[in-house]
Amino acid sequence: MSTIDARLLAILACPEDKGPLYFLADEDALYNPRLKRRYDVREGIPVMLVNEATTVADAEHARIMARVATEGIAPTFVA
Repeated sequence: MSTIDARLLAILACPEDKGPLYFLADEDALYNPRLKRRYDVREGIPVMLVNEATTVADAEHARIMARVATEGIAPTFVA
């Protein structure tokens, strides 16, 4: 499980659409629900490269968004 400094987390945005992300600490990932794209966090460092992101399937998107809603995970910032 990774941690990201709160100051960094507050300014992280998707490199493609510049929108906010959801940090899934126990999954070592940042998630963009608009593009269904997942960015890995390796040793506490977000890998914010579009070509290294993973596009998730609809079922995975639904699982992540249900978790965001249930756990009250806030976006990195409010657009």
